[in-house]
Amino acid sequence: MKILVAVKRVIDYKATIRVKSDGSGVETGNVKMSINPFDEIAMEEAVRLKEKGIAKEIIAVSMGVDACQETLRTALAMGADRAILLKTDQSVEPLTAAKLLKVLVEREAPQLVILGKQAIDTDNNQVGQMLAALLNWPQGTFASKLQIENNEALVTREIDGGLQTLALTLPAVITADLRLNEPRYLSLPNIVKAKQKPLENIAADSLGVDLTAHYETVSVAPPKKRSGGVKVTTVAE
Repeated sequence: MKILVAVKRVIDYKATIRVKSDGSGVETGNVKMSINPFDEIAMEEAVRLKEKGIAKEIIAVSMGVDACQETLRTALAMGADRAILLKTDQSVEPLTAAKLLKVLVEREAPQLVILGKQAIDTDNNQVGQMLAALLNWPQGTFASKLQIENNEALVTREIDGGLQTLALTLPAVITADLRLNEPRYLSLPNIVKAKQKPLENIAADSLGVDLTAHYETVSVAPPKKRSGGVKVTTVAE
């Protein structure tokens, strides 16, 4: 089995978010960037499937500027066999990302695509579902447990009423929730080995997908600071 895992470079979840003075977005200069936490969980799950002998190859994919290579090197250090960067200086919208991934899926022919359920910078939670629709593949979103048996993926997912288990015929698209696993720490030997693994760069605009933005950010503002509480003397008050 071949597994394709999409990973995104985002502002580290521990970093302090600052809005630009002109309100056009958030500051990304001199801010620690890292792999999206949900994508890290997706990669960990792919590596575990490989360790069980279920998967033979893991391909990590990211899209964006040259700095995204750092994110892919992290994925390679976690256990991916090779990586592909779809290079573009433009902001990639969810539907555009899904269309780009569709082209790669058709080229690489994986039996399983695993993504994080959402990215912590935009919180759209759309790419996995859109990709499954474009491919006409079954999907299992918000996966908290994954088992591969024969030609099926058994996905346990959290819903409002409890847990739901889906049996998906492969190939399929799965998005990872926080409870799926706990990613491992990167060892120094694996970090060194990651530098020797193949990382392919492809111009995103060469894949026949329209990268034109369909919406624009009008303004970004920090939330208002909460005011102090008020003491009352009675329950009725």
